[in-house]
Amino acid sequence: MKKALLVFSFIFLIFSVSAFAQKDKDKQIPIDILLEQDAKHNLKVAWQYFRLKKAYKASLMRTEETIAAHPTFSKMDEVLYLAGMSSYYLSEGKGKQKINLAMLNKDDQKRYAPKRLREDAIALLNQLITDHPDSKYAKKAKKTLKKIDPKE
Repeated sequence: MKKALLVFSFIFLIFSVSAFAQKDKDKQIPIDILLEQDAKHNLKVAWQYFRLKKAYKASLMRTEETIAAHPTFSKMDEVLYLAGMSSYYLSEGKGKQKINLAMLNKDDQKRYAPKRLREDAIALLNQLITDHPDSKYAKKAKKTLKKIDPKE
């Protein structure tokens, strides 16, 4: 009798746990929503670095993370604008974060060389104009591109 009660309790426990697990599974947040929330957070932090701290390297790193992790982000136009402008300002030596190329490893020296940063800025701002022509940042991007490369 004790064995039967023990087996019945064990079976009941297994079914209860699986039903509870299924209930939790139904409550899981889809990955797209999580990516969107993470991208929005990165964008907010990137704007803070960009506007308040003039920390263009930090802003660029945040935007690059978003571009790589969530290319379908709903505010990709803003991300591209921030990345392009951060690259441009870094190439000009602006901001509070100065890049000392001598202190960087070979890969980062290439990555943060002024010429490369200008090329990246041009590519990012052109991508913004091409992919999001109706964005409020497209006009600003065109204006900046004319400064970087007057023949554009």
